[in-house]
Amino acid sequence: MLRKIEHIGIAVEDFESTAKLFEDLLGSPAYKTEIVESEGVETMFFAIGESKIELLRATDESSSIAKYLEKNKGGIHHIAFDVEDIDKEIARLKEKNFELIHQSPKEGADNKIIAFLHPKSTARVLVELCQEKKD
Repeated sequence: MLRKIEHIGIAVEDFESTAKLFEDLLGSPAYKTEIVESEGVETMFFAIGESKIELLRATDESSSIAKYLEKNKGGIHHIAFDVEDIDKEIARLKEKNFELIHQSPKEGADNKIIAFLHPKSTARVLVELCQEKKD
C-alpha cells in the first residue's frame, strides 16, 4: 500500500544554483547529499513537512538522469511513494498489470530500497516505490 509521497525528484543541470534556490525557497539547507554509483547520480535532499524534494544531477553520461537532462534540460523527473513492504507492493502492481522497470528492489539513496514503474503504465509519470531499509 502506498502510504505517502516520499519525495519528488527534480533533475537539474546546475546543482549549486538550484540548491541555493531551494534553500531560499524552503528556508532551510539540504540535510543530505549522496552519490548513488549504481544510478550514476548525485542526490541532494530537502525536507518539507513529511515529504522531501530530491535534486538529481548526473555523474555518468550514460545514466538515465543524463539522458533525461539532454532531452528535457531539467524539471520534475519522478514522484516517489513510501511503502511498508516493497516486495508485496511490486507483486500487487504486477497483478494490476503495471509495467515495472525493476522487477525486484535495489539500493537507492537516503537509506532506501527502491523500484521504478515504467511511465508507459502510469500516465507518463515515472513512479518510484521507496521502503526504508530495515536493520
